[in-house]
Amino acid sequence: MTTAEEWNAGFEPRPVHEYLEATVAQFGARPAADFMGKVWTYGEIGALVDSTAAGLQAMGVGPGVHVGLCLPNTPYYTIFYFAILKIGGTVANFNPLYVEREIAFQARDADVRIMVTMDLKVIYDKVEDVRKEKILDKIIVCPMSFCLPTVKKVLFSLFKRKELADIPKDDAHVWFDDLQTKGSRPKPVAIDVDESIAVLQYTGGTTGVPKGAMLTHKNLAANIEQMRCIFEKAKPGEERMLCVLPFFHVFAMTVAQNLSIILGAEMVLQPRFELKALLDAIVRKKVTLFPGVPTIYTAINNSPLTEKYDLTTIRLCLSGGAPLPVEVKESFEKITGCVLVEGYGLTESSPVAAVNPLDESRRAGSIGRLAPGTKARFVSIEDRVTEVPLGEKGELLLHGPQIMKGYWKRADATADTITEDGYLHTGDVGYVDEDGFIYLVDRIKDLILCSGYNVYPRVIEEAIYQHEAVDETIVIAVPDEYRGQSPKAFIKLKEGYSMTADEMKTFLKDHLSTIELPREYEFRDELPKTMVGKLSKKELVEEEAQKRAMAEAKSA
Repeated sequence: MTTAEEWNAGFEPRPVHEYLEATVAQFGARPAADFMGKVWTYGEIGALVDSTAAGLQAMGVGPGVHVGLCLPNTPYYTIFYFAILKIGGTVANFNPLYVEREIAFQARDADVRIMVTMDLKVIYDKVEDVRKEKILDKIIVCPMSFCLPTVKKVLFSLFKRKELADIPKDDAHVWFDDLQTKGSRPKPVAIDVDESIAVLQYTGGTTGVPKGAMLTHKNLAANIEQMRCIFEKAKPGEERMLCVLPFFHVFAMTVAQNLSIILGAEMVLQPRFELKALLDAIVRKKVTLFPGVPTIYTAINNSPLTEKYDLTTIRLCLSGGAPLPVEVKESFEKITGCVLVEGYGLTESSPVAAVNPLDESRRAGSIGRLAPGTKARFVSIEDRVTEVPLGEKGELLLHGPQIMKGYWKRADATADTITEDGYLHTGDVGYVDEDGFIYLVDRIKDLILCSGYNVYPRVIEEAIYQHEAVDETIVIAVPDEYRGQSPKAFIKLKEGYSMTADEMKTFLKDHLSTIELPREYEFRDELPKTMVGKLSKKELVEEEAQKRAMAEAKSA
């Protein structure tokens, strides 16, 4: 087990696939993955990784070759992820919910000619359309039936055959089983851990065209070791990890999959978030570790279903992807008796950069302390260079072995994001206290400029969450003739509650300054979310812009 002291004495990166090999050697007979009741041991997963890697090598996959993974959470993802890395290839993650246009853009940008996907019509048909555009050369097809227990396999074949795609029998398609016949073990490949790109992880594109962060073996290995330090209370060979966050997202890739691998934990795979299935899985498998995003913890807190389940096997939970409201954290901890802490990271930092301690020193509202081997500084929002004094707000910059190599084919964006001395501009505003705990107040791009004052949406959202009727909220900037900009709050209420804008305004007068009070309130049945379940401002910002453009056109 790597301790913080051992880390500081010197971290020696190694190829990522070696972590799986070490776990196979130590915990080969232990369950590695459970998908809908079918279980694979680490020994079985290790053997499938080897045979798949040998098959990929026979197809020409090796150093410099980028292979796309367009897969939900199934054992296939783990098998192909480690198989590709083992032979020196690069994994390019694709969201299976992407539309054809998004898959085509990313495949073209990432130089992906081989895509791995499943025989499910809803995913395969989009990938096949991209191949027909001559962007892809080969599609590796993974049958759903392989993942299912015998009874479910029969039921699936009888009742859900219409969900299966019609796969042509031609040279452009390679079935998973065919890969296994190419050889049992791949030829060894030398991997430069500092330079070899293990994963091309695309950002969400909320600030423009999506960019591929180049994460090297060193970057990912560093974050694996950092997570090992942070989760020092976890018990190797004994944990069961709920994997509901999609592995194609960098948070789940590291904190759900890769952390499970180094711990020899059993991954309880959930192909999508469905509350009852998730609760059933927690109880059935006696889940002990549960990384998630705030919206998932909120759904569990607020559902009448929850009281029917015993969730007290859960011990350690890490929330990421979005700010964790204090109310959500405290409610979830009360229901489960677990420790739920907020962490922080970015695609560009592999992703974990800071985490609250998993003990009594943790602080609600803080993203915690920096991960081992990570440094930070806070600089002026205006000039992006001048360091601000301790305790004052500034943009957070990060430095560490987990910071990406740069953006794929985006030299200008890389130069604008990474300083000459290797610090990453995060775009997040916050401050650090005397004890090293970091507090974030918002994204720079989300700042609301009211009459010359900086107003932070997160501060307003935290205040709104204090009202017992509120389930979810998003605050954005809208144009204001007098103040330049003012906050607008979108609110989803808990089931059975009602509220007016005036009632919320009265409540907030005791929690916010006059300049921070929203000028507008809009109550909705649902708020937009990203593919990973994070609340998303982008759609609401676009909606408001269109609404105001139409109003201006009518009045012209």
